[in-house]
Amino acid sequence: MKTKNFNADIPTLGEAKIISPFKYHTKPGEPVKRFVSDDARIIVDVQMDHLATTRGEIISFDQAGPREKIYFDPSKLKCAIVTCGGLCPGLNDILRSMVLELHHIYNVKTIYGIRHGLQGFIPDFEHDVMDLNPDSVSGIQNTGGSILGSSRGTQDISMIVDCLERMNIGILFLVGGDGTLMASKKIADEIDNRNLKISIIAIPKTIDNDIYLVSRSFGFDTAVDVATLAIKGAHNEAEAYPNGIGLIKLMGRHSGFLAATAALAQQDGNFVLIPEVDISLNGKTGFLQALENRIIHRKHAVIIVAEGAGQNLFDDQKKEFDSSGNIILQDIGLFLKNKILQWFKAKDVPISLKYIDPSYIIRSLPANANDSVFCGFLGRDAVHAGMAGKTKLLISFWNNHYVHVPMDASAGKRKNIDPHGRLWQSVLEATGQDACFTD
Repeated sequence: MKTKNFNADIPTLGEAKIISPFKYHTKPGEPVKRFVSDDARIIVDVQMDHLATTRGEIISFDQAGPREKIYFDPSKLKCAIVTCGGLCPGLNDILRSMVLELHHIYNVKTIYGIRHGLQGFIPDFEHDVMDLNPDSVSGIQNTGGSILGSSRGTQDISMIVDCLERMNIGILFLVGGDGTLMASKKIADEIDNRNLKISIIAIPKTIDNDIYLVSRSFGFDTAVDVATLAIKGAHNEAEAYPNGIGLIKLMGRHSGFLAATAALAQQDGNFVLIPEVDISLNGKTGFLQALENRIIHRKHAVIIVAEGAGQNLFDDQKKEFDSSGNIILQDIGLFLKNKILQWFKAKDVPISLKYIDPSYIIRSLPANANDSVFCGFLGRDAVHAGMAGKTKLLISFWNNHYVHVPMDASAGKRKNIDPHGRLWQSVLEATGQDACFTD
């Protein structure tokens, strides 16, 4: 992904002066190798022709990991953790890894779980606070969802910071998507305005894998696993009947990473439709004619569509927004289903169309093994960053390293598939769909 110039510096609450408890876990005489220096940096862009520089220096991120000295006194520290937005595989793994790291490694005994997202900070909702400890998170990695619950929608930032002050919170960990990152930035800004010593650390969450300056988000690997099962089922259904068509709608509001990656993982798809590439529906080179060409020659077809694809087909519709301020997408899956049925009925061609939407099954499942390991790294590095007094950052996996990304550099931006890049070109090669869009 080509990046633009930005400031990669990470704010801190002050000088870290306390020896990390990590040091006392080392055997006498054993060299300490587990700490990461603040001078350790990871270059943002490894392609020579894409190298972004600022003030004549190559832009690089702080490498994540434990620091030799920390800012907070663990014996007096109170932490809070909140999960926001849609459910995602791995939320409980993140929670568990943070609680165990805080409790066992840093000896932090007061950890609060804020219930039901940002609502949990607002008195009017009357949500209880959950005490988090090793017992309360035991085995939660085997269950889906979040033991803290979640919610959508914006809340009053000033009231959230009021709550943090009342609870005497030193570190707030937020797990959520792009909306949560924007809220995290506003919370951190309000904390700055009040001159408070509260660290704000975010762990980015989205099945869509579309967060800017994040190579991979947790839950994505699990989502691809389940999506491939849906593609297998759609392919089996399509092959079993004359002129069979399997239509699968996958998540991806503004980016088609899940649809594209699942199509490459299970190469039974013949058409992949993503938000980054507008759909031309009718005409000799339109999608419906291409689908008819496929049915004529191969007698079956499998279509994978991201939920945000084809929104150009609804330009005449009034735009509406949800409680979080996100635009409510038109349902491209049902729209395509009806258009396909109408097209072949007009041609007097009988078809057997099966429509599959596994979205909420994917969201609520436990993480697979790869995601579970990944969540452990993210959770532990979030704790290391907070204990060192760093703030206003998100934990990212970038160029095969875990790094600190400033919220200002990522929040409000989005990662998209490059229609001319290698991922999308691989999808076109694997599906052969370009060959179908001919007269």
